[in-house]
Amino acid sequence: MQKKLRNLAKKAGVKFVDIETVYLCKDTKFGKKVTVEPYVVFGSNVKIGNNVTIKSFSHIEKAVIKNNVEIGPFARIRPDSIIDDNSKIGNFVELKKSYIGKNSKINHLSYVGDSKIGKEVNLGAGTITCNFDGRKKSKTIIEDNVFIGSNTSLVAPIKIGSNTTIGAGSAITKNVGSNKLSLTRSSQKVFKKRK
Repeated sequence: MQKKLRNLAKKAGVKFVDIETVYLCKDTKFGKKVTVEPYVVFGSNVKIGNNVTIKSFSHIEKAVIKNNVEIGPFARIRPDSIIDDNSKIGNFVELKKSYIGKNSKINHLSYVGDSKIGKEVNLGAGTITCNFDGRKKSKTIIEDNVFIGSNTSLVAPIKIGSNTTIGAGSAITKNVGSNKLSLTRSSQKVFKKRK
């Protein structure tokens, strides 16, 4: 079955770097000019647009990836995720039940779950949406043109307004309006070492 599915995808124009290492589902749909690197797994109900590159060791299931998108390496795209045009999902990024707007970037080491991300958003390394409080899942909304600094926790339910910057190392627990700078950080202290 895998051999048949791979050959069908290849005939449709998908470029495989190492076709024997890629696993497809019978309902995987590809657009034009798609490149798939080695060791990629497609679960059920995946739709890929045009000019998409899926890098090595990525896993995608029940998701829509639109046009001019780059995924991975080592990305996990879980069910009910949509990645819009010209966006980038980098290495060690996990998405679940999230919409990623056009021209947005989540380059590395992040978890984004139950979220709606706007256009032109940049999530720094180590950004986490804290979507589960032990009883229920809550939503994170990030509007357009937002920059989230590295190692930031966004505690849902929360909304970050457009054109806002969140300082690195923050734990954001309250909504932040548009055109703001927000950060939470304790003062650094330096002590002399005891001999």
